This record gives sequence, structure tokens and C-alpha cells, in this order.
Amino acid sequence: MVKHQPLQVYERQLCLSCLTGIYGCRWKRYQRSHDDTTKWELLWSLILLFTFCLLLVWFYFWWEAHNDYNEFNWFLYNRSGEWSDSTIPILATTAAGFTYIAFLMVLALCHVAVGQQLNLHWLHKIGVSAALLTTVAAVIYVSQVWGEEWDVVPISLQATGPFLHIGALAAVTALSWIVAGQVARADKTRFQVVVLLLYLSVLLGLYLVPLSITSPCIMERNNLRPRPDVIGHQGAPMLAPENTLVSFQRALQMNVTGLEADVAISMDGVPFLMRDRTLRRTTDVEKLFPDRRMEDAAFFNWTDLRQLNAGQWFLEDDPFWMVHTLSPAEKRLLSNQSVCSLEQLLALAVPRNRTVVIRLRRPPAGHPCHHSWINDTLETVRSAGVPPSLVMWTPDEDRDQVRRTSPELLQTSLRKRSPQTLRQQGISRLLLRYNQASTQDVREFSKSNMSLTLYTVNEPWLYSVLWCSAVPSVSSEAPQVLKKLPYPIWLMRPDEYCLIWVSADLVSFAVVIGIFVFQKFRMSGMRSYNPEQIMLSAAVRRSSREVNIMKEKLIFSEVSNGMGTTEELYMENGYDYYTNQGITQ
Repeated sequence: MVKHQPLQVYERQLCLSCLTGIYGCRWKRYQRSHDDTTKWELLWSLILLFTFCLLLVWFYFWWEAHNDYNEFNWFLYNRSGEWSDSTIPILATTAAGFTYIAFLMVLALCHVAVGQQLNLHWLHKIGVSAALLTTVAAVIYVSQVWGEEWDVVPISLQATGPFLHIGALAAVTALSWIVAGQVARADKTRFQVVVLLLYLSVLLGLYLVPLSITSPCIMERNNLRPRPDVIGHQGAPMLAPENTLVSFQRALQMNVTGLEADVAISMDGVPFLMRDRTLRRTTDVEKLFPDRRMEDAAFFNWTDLRQLNAGQWFLEDDPFWMVHTLSPAEKRLLSNQSVCSLEQLLALAVPRNRTVVIRLRRPPAGHPCHHSWINDTLETVRSAGVPPSLVMWTPDEDRDQVRRTSPELLQTSLRKRSPQTLRQQGISRLLLRYNQASTQDVREFSKSNMSLTLYTVNEPWLYSVLWCSAVPSVSSEAPQVLKKLPYPIWLMRPDEYCLIWVSADLVSFAVVIGIFVFQKFRMSGMRSYNPEQIMLSAAVRRSSREVNIMKEKLIFSEVSNGMGTTEELYMENGYDYYTNQGITQ
């Protein structure tokens, strides 16, 4: 019998081995397969894709929610009673999960590109399931605890939409290499048509997405209004303990136009500055008055409040990760801060002609000032000698009486109502959370000569969007950041954006056409017959026992460093190597 040399010499393929090994733990050549992916594995591929998309949205949400991290921690503090920066574990787990799932997605795409069967290992399936269930649970929890924060997604798209569109277009254009390879390699016309229609639909949708992208920063440069005024919310709480004198002094150093404070009233009728209901978070009440640590702050006398330290907590908790930037002298100054009264704040603001926003909280039932809290606060304002035109009065209770006794106060509402309703109630200003006013609302209030202030604005991107929207003023915990912004982060004329949009679409279309033509030319005339595939695939139509015997012989031939030939393996099992047909016995 004449022996022939094998038609193909197999070489080690390190990249392919790592690809199939990491994804499906198929490290050996004989474990790989070019067969079609099973329906079960296709289902897992869809689960992997859904998990990736969900984690992508979740990661984007937390990336843009950085503006409100302190608000989220404060919400959790009010629920649990313990202060901690809960955003750290959330960000860490989100980043780790997204990286892991994105890595698996890349491996899956590489499998498709090289024509390998998708076969996700069971450990990865457990990991994908854990990531999916954890993310779904986290989304549900945040929606219940902090549901209004989801509004940050459409708002942030006004700043990131044009750039996300370019990134998505580049990614889908790059996927054309894989899609074109699959279409050129496929034998079934129906499969080719379905893949092409799906891909072209996605591509066409991306080409037309800019029609739905609206951003106030796409405007003529000469239409840009003056920068919004910045009001220091609780002073400058990123640089000093909130609602303390040094915090307001730091804010004034940043040349803010106003100061905003949360005001409570003590047992003896002294208005003082405190955001929380209790004194646990921002003072050392547990050390001086351990039995009263859970009491409402309003049930303390001003004499007791003055004894508390309101600065040491800032150095210990470091809520904004800024303590490491402070000098020893600054740390000593901050550690000696006490609770600040409204009178002290007014005395600080009046000489500098700064507006003061008073967010007054009514004392609880049983408090001596439960019914006189409005008059007590007004009396403090009058005795401080503050021009009423510098005070923004926010409580809705007894507003008619307040307007009669102090008509020059800037009547400010915390509830969104129509300009007509506000004007009828004698209200000239509106203080809203930034997600409660759209660009159209800003225009309506501006036409009605209604001053609008949005809170809490800490990130430059959000400040830029509101600047382009012609918002007159914002309240911020980071005045030191916003005051350094000389111009919106980006500003683009409509014709410039249209040129970028059309150019990107044309370049993408040209690249996609080129890739499809190249893939068709590259695979024309190529047959995907592989001796290994012919011998081991189910297309041979041999029994599973005979196929296993053939695999064992193939392994033995590899171990024996080439003893026997591929032709002999076929002949021994009744298969003609050259005709690709079984030998009739």
C-alpha cells in the first residue's frame, strides 16, 4: 500500500488556544469545533449580551451621578443612622463586573470572527448570572430609594449625546468586519439576509440618531447668556464642615453671589444652622450628651449647642476626600468649629452684600416655638439689620403674613408651579432641584421675569448644560470648581454639528462597504474544509463510539509525535481520504 503525506501540518496556535481556553476551557486542538453553536449556547450568548448592555447603562448612570454622591450618602444615613461613603463599594463592584462582562463579550466576538463554536464555560455562566442578578437587584433598590436620580441620564445625554453617538458609530462600524465575515462564510441565503438586515437596521438607526439629539450647547456662540450665579449651598462643604462659619467664609472667598443654609430653631428660640434632624453626624453630641444623641436638634438650648464641636467629624469622615489637601493649620482651624447661628451667618453676608437663602425647618410638635417659628426667624432677620432684599424666604407657611410684615423679602418657592400661579401668590423666585426644570421651563420663567435657581450643581458638565440653557443661578456644594470654569465645557454651532454628523456617517458607510467588499474578495473560492473538522465533526455520520475512537487515535498520534498519518486514521475507520466518502465493505 502506498502511503501519502498528510495534506495539512498542524501548528500550535497560541492565540486561538487562549481564546477558546479562557472562554470555554477548551485548550486542546481536538476540543475546538467549527460546528454551529447550539441553541443552548446561543441563549447564553444572548444573556451575556443583555448583561453587558444592562451593566453599560448602570455604569454610565453611576458615572454621571457623581454630582449627587453626597446626596445619596445622606439618604442612606437617614435610613440607617450610620454615615459611610456607600458609593465606594458600588463603584468598585460596578467597575469590576463591567470589566469582566466586557472581557467575555470581546472573547465571544473573537470566537465569531474566527468561526469557532461558542461554548461558555460553566464557571463563566455562574459569573454572568451573578452579575445579572446583582445588577437587577441594585437597579430595583436604587429606583426605590433614589428614584429621582434616574433623571440624570437624559440630562447628561445633553452633554454627552453627540460624543456617545460618535463612539457607538465607531463600534458598530468595527463590527462590520465580523458581520461581513459571517455573511461571506455562510452557505444559507436566508441566514445572510437576516444578518444583513439586522446589521443595516442598527447602522441606519445610528446614522439617524442625531435627529433626536437635542442639547442646549448646540447653539450660536453669540446667543450664550452670562454665566449663572453660584450660591454656596451650606457654604463650601467640600472645603470645610457644612453650615459652619469657616465654610461660608471659604465660599465667600470663591466670590459666590449668595449663601444657602438649612435653619432650625432651638428650645430658647435661637435659629441655628443644621441640615440633619439630629446632631449625631456633624457634632460630638455622643461625647457630651450621650443620652440625648437621638433627640431632635431643635430640643437643645443654644447654650448646649454652642458647646458642641461641629468640625472634628469633617476631618474624621472626610466626606468629599479633601482632607489630605489641607495643611496642619487648616486642620486645626476646622477641628475647632462650633454650631453656627443664623445671626452669625447674616452678619457675615451683609457687609459683602450677598444674598442669603433660608431653608427653614419647622420645630416638631411640643417645641416651644412650634407655632411662633416664622415670627422668631423674622425677628432674627430684622434684628441683624439685613436688608430684606438680600433674603430669599422659602417657607410657604404664613407667606401672606410674612409678605405684609416684610414686603421686601425675596419670596421664594420650593415647589414647581406655573409662572401665573406664582405671580398671583406674590412669589418672584423659584428654587428647584436641577431635574425639575427643563429648557422650556427656563424660557417660560425667564419671559415671566421669574428668577430661577437650581440645586445642587457640582459637576462642570451639568453647570455647562444649565449655562447653555440660560439658567440665571445655581446652588452648589462645589463653588471652588464652578467658579473656575471660564466657559461651557463645549459649545458647538448647529452647522458645525451637522458637518461632524454627516462626515461621520459618510466615513462609516465607506468603511463598511470597503470591509464587506474586502471580506467577500478574501473568502471567494475558499473552502472551509478542514481535515480535523472532517474527521471529528458529526458530518461524517459515524456513531459516537467510532468518533470517540478517532479522537483517541488523533490524540495518540499527537503524543507519539506524528506516528501514523491522517490518511491511515481515515482508512482504518472505513473512510476514503480523497473522496470524502465512506468505504463500502
